[in-house]
Amino acid sequence: MVTLLTDIFTLLHQPVWANSNMSIAITLLIGAIVGFLSGLLGKGGSAITTPALQIFAGVNPFIALASPLPAALPTTISASIAYSKEKLINKKVVIGSVLLGIPATFLGSFFSDLLGGNMLMILTAIFVLTLGLSFFFIHTHDEVAAANNVPLWKIAIVAVSVGFLSGLLANSGGVLFGPLFIRFFKLPTKEALANSLLVAAGLAIPGTIAHWYLGHINWMIVLVLSISSIPSSYFGARVALRLRNLVLERIFGIMLVVFGTFDLWYSITH
Repeated sequence: MVTLLTDIFTLLHQPVWANSNMSIAITLLIGAIVGFLSGLLGKGGSAITTPALQIFAGVNPFIALASPLPAALPTTISASIAYSKEKLINKKVVIGSVLLGIPATFLGSFFSDLLGGNMLMILTAIFVLTLGLSFFFIHTHDEVAAANNVPLWKIAIVAVSVGFLSGLLANSGGVLFGPLFIRFFKLPTKEALANSLLVAAGLAIPGTIAHWYLGHINWMIVLVLSISSIPSSYFGARVALRLRNLVLERIFGIMLVVFGTFDLWYSITH
């Protein structure tokens, strides 16, 4: 703990960007936009924050990949408060996914150093783009059994596979858990997104610890992102609760396709 506090103090007093004032303002804006989308779409936000930090704020690929993780924790909790008031949180899905996903996340995190930062960016973009497109080619609906009927083997498959990818790509997993909860668990859209947020928050913790140990996190970026993303994520969740499920799914798909395509293009051409 002492070492962590020392690292944070040191990083807060080191220049992070070449043009600090402009880059801090850009990062605040990124945090506000991503926070809103996180609450709206039930995701941690790393899949969007990572390319945005690299492209618009000029952040190193590894730092851009890992720094959004600790910022995702307070952001997702803030949005989850809005969802919990509507009784959309299912303990079986959340607890099972977090407990099974934590060791897989740790494992994936330590494999991330075996790949270059640019390769991780490309993999992230491909996953985001693929999931976005799936919302236009696979029909979803709201019929589903109560979440208590989701078998543990399904929870295990999703938690372990997404947990490993989350650690590998320094992503809290919300971008993957949300669609899988809808399709594989057959949860109603809003319930799936609400539970995805809490699972993403839980898996952000081991990912943060592992990537901090690997030296991939800049705490100044974490602080700036959190300042604007915490309130905006709560607002995004409140907006989501007022939208129809089909509208939410379409918005989810469009945003993932846009960001995934742009990030893939940028990673390949730079």
